[in-house]
Amino acid sequence: MGRRVVVVDDDREMRDAVKERLTDEGYDVTVVPNGLRLLAALQIDKPDLVVLDVMMSWIDGFELCRAMKRNTEWRDIPVLFISGKSTPADIEHGLRCGAAGYVTKPFELSTLVGKIDEIVGRRSEPSPSSPATA
Repeated sequence: MGRRVVVVDDDREMRDAVKERLTDEGYDVTVVPNGLRLLAALQIDKPDLVVLDVMMSWIDGFELCRAMKRNTEWRDIPVLFISGKSTPADIEHGLRCGAAGYVTKPFELSTLVGKIDEIVGRRSEPSPSSPATA
């Protein structure tokens, strides 16, 4: 089984497109429409990565990421933001919230996959001295 990724986005088309591409790339993907469903998914099985939209109802992605990082069981799960909020200040804010990366919408799915591979791959390397590939 591939690495587990949870995709959180309130846009069904976005969730479906990302799930299809990541599944094709060998990831085990769960999609949820909001932060409440993410919390339920995290209770069931800890993923290797959370892909998180910033602008959602109920709770925004920034606050959700901060909440994950405060929780001892979830703080080590990397978060990758995907968002239409694309100013340098937005990106900096996302990284300050604890995200491992930030991809702005619209994006090519190959760009998202590359960023996910980079984050998940970095966590699976045996040592920091392993050579990096671009």
